[in-house]
Amino acid sequence: MAPYESDDSTGAAQAEDELRAELRAERRRKAARYVVPVAVVGVAAATIGLVPALADSGDPDLPKITAQELIDKIAKSDVQQLSGTVKISTDLGLPDLGGLESSLLSGATQGSGDGSSADPTSKLTELASGTHTLRVAADGPEKQKVSVLESGAEYSLIHNGTDVWGYDSKSNEVYHSTAADSGKAEQHETPATPKDFADEVLKSVDDTTSVTVDGTAQVAGRDAYRLVIKPKQSGTTVGAISIAVDAKTGTPLKFTLTPSSGGAAVVDAGYTQVSFAKPAASTFDFTPPKGAKVTEGDKAGKDSGTDGWDKGGKASEVPGGGSAKDLDKSGFDVLGKGWNSIAVLDTGSKGGLPTGSASGGGDLSGFLGSLGDPVSGKFGKGTVFSTRLINALITDDGKVYVGAVDKAALLKAANAG
Repeated sequence: MAPYESDDSTGAAQAEDELRAELRAERRRKAARYVVPVAVVGVAAATIGLVPALADSGDPDLPKITAQELIDKIAKSDVQQLSGTVKISTDLGLPDLGGLESSLLSGATQGSGDGSSADPTSKLTELASGTHTLRVAADGPEKQKVSVLESGAEYSLIHNGTDVWGYDSKSNEVYHSTAADSGKAEQHETPATPKDFADEVLKSVDDTTSVTVDGTAQVAGRDAYRLVIKPKQSGTTVGAISIAVDAKTGTPLKFTLTPSSGGAAVVDAGYTQVSFAKPAASTFDFTPPKGAKVTEGDKAGKDSGTDGWDKGGKASEVPGGGSAKDLDKSGFDVLGKGWNSIAVLDTGSKGGLPTGSASGGGDLSGFLGSLGDPVSGKFGKGTVFSTRLINALITDDGKVYVGAVDKAALLKAANAG
């Protein structure tokens, strides 16, 4: 055998070995391209699997408490000093009217005549729709402050002693009123904090209501119990109400109301940050900025009729030809019980919907009618206006039926009446 044949065989074997090594390396590289994604998916799956456990582990381990004990804890809570940030979202399911619904809500509280954009009676009504961020502070019954943060602007309502100031930075307008006696400032009833909402609901708890403690939660870094309130009755638009109660102070930290129809909460108000330390005294100081238009509350009420009376001492008219005085005298009847309660108001006005103009033009009756559903029954004809929480029936004979009940309940009440 020629010597070169042996060399050739050896070279061929080496080449084959090198080729096999290269093929194995290529297979490893290809395998790696598949193995790495599988590993990532595995890690992701493991992480996703941990999410419920991590969420559950965040719930604080607190001593057992009964629903009655927790309600008592809220009632006995005597927090005098706090500051924090509250996020409030309200979704009544109103139609998109390009902001007109806010104007109508504000207008309903302003009365006639020239008002101030800083008047809290109308300004805080805007919290009835959309999502808002508030800064709140309190130092006893004499000092409170609520600021509504807007895009590039802010509205503040400050109570300091006998003075109540409202300031709208967008319009640079100031509203000022003075309490009749020391320590009795004007009360503005629009709920803004979880405690405001909770207080209103707890007033109505009776034997038509189920109240339970459903575990614990953390809100704004605070340990809390979850108090769940549910109607026992059918026919109401209220599904459930959840109140997160601070375990240490008994202060409601979060309030959530979900409708019986499901979906997003109708009202969701909760602290994103809270402190129970004494706020700085300067928090409640206010001096009208230079150039600001200042409206005195007492003068505004007398001149513009915002208190329901015109300058001649006559009751201001209300839609439909009645008067504020008439409504105050007649009040309203309540039909049903608990969550199925329906308020009935007889305006004394025939023809149902009010007439007039909406936003400066057009027939208001026709405009409002387009937002409701025409109905008829033993009561005659009428229109039902529906939201995700409150529904109302206005009949052509001037009666108004309103409550947190469904359409069928309103019609039943009107037919029985």
